[in-house]
Amino acid sequence: MRLGPGVIYAGGTTIAQHEVESVKVTVMVERAKDENDTWHYVDTWQKENENALSVSSNKRLEVEGDWYYRVRCFHSAGNDMSSSYTDGIYIEEP
Repeated sequence: MRLGPGVIYAGGTTIAQHEVESVKVTVMVERAKDENDTWHYVDTWQKENENALSVSSNKRLEVEGDWYYRVRCFHSAGNDMSSSYTDGIYIEEP
């Protein structure tokens, strides 16, 4: 989510169908000069909850303007794993 020039709010959530020993989300922020360009690593973090149904993690980041940014997440709940990513959003120069 764009908060303003040079600032984004990024995060992810994993929801299990029932309580599991471990539910995790890994959040990765990537950027590209153009939405059709190659995406490059910016930042990553992970959160895990034990004996839980869900986990969420969010962060406010100051980023370089004149780039497109997207969030890619890796989800795991017990033995189930998946991934997701957002469309890119353009961030203006601060």
